Amino acid sequence: MKRLLIAALLMAAPVMAQEGLSVEKVVMLKYADPRAIENVLRVFGLNITVNEQMKVVAIGGRKEKVAAAEEAIKQLDVPSAAQKNIEITVYFVAGSDQSGPGPLGNPIPQELQGTVTQLKSSFPFKNYGLLDVLSLRARSGVGAETVGQYGRRLTQFKVGSATLDADGLMIRLDRVHAGLRNPIQAEPGKTNYIDTGISADVVDVKEGQQLVIGRSSVDGPEKALFLVLIAKVIK
Repeated sequence: MKRLLIAALLMAAPVMAQEGLSVEKVVMLKYADPRAIENVLRVFGLNITVNEQMKVVAIGGRKEKVAAAEEAIKQLDVPSAAQKNIEITVYFVAGSDQSGPGPLGNPIPQELQGTVTQLKSSFPFKNYGLLDVLSLRARSGVGAETVGQYGRRLTQFKVGSATLDADGLMIRLDRVHAGLRNPIQAEPGKTNYIDTGISADVVDVKEGQQLVIGRSSVDGPEKALFLVLIAKVIK
């Protein structure tokens, strides 16, 4: 099966040659997530094809760029990266122009006060509150997902993969999504839900840093959902 896959990937070589590309390589990965590797290799300006199931990366381009990409893969595809766990905590923070506590959940915890103060300078809602907190652990190069419930609200957080850079200071999260199902009373005895969420293809966060990664409307423009994320490496 692997031979067939490699042959299929190399069938693109004539097309690459027509575009002035001179080298094509297929690299088998042992530890790293192919999609995470693909995102890193984009800085080289190469043609890249990946297969997540077979853990294969095919690269094509000028000889010196392919060589540099191969060296980068060697540094990233190592056992130490695969053996580390990354803990990700996400805070669902809501802002509202309504007076009083309203549907904003709990007060903002002390550890988030600085971040929320910065939010207020850009998004001057009258009130801020904490809807939910979710935590998950993902092995480096692998994704994870978790769900939660606060009262009648349903929350979800997932990442496609989490990888640690070579110096261990930056964490890259791919295919990030945080979802919120907020209940509304449609009519007596019946409850409907409004789905909202925040998604990002790639999030780079310094270990231990609090990072706001998005904003989404909730029940109209007078309310908004913010996601504050913290990622840490578990030694």
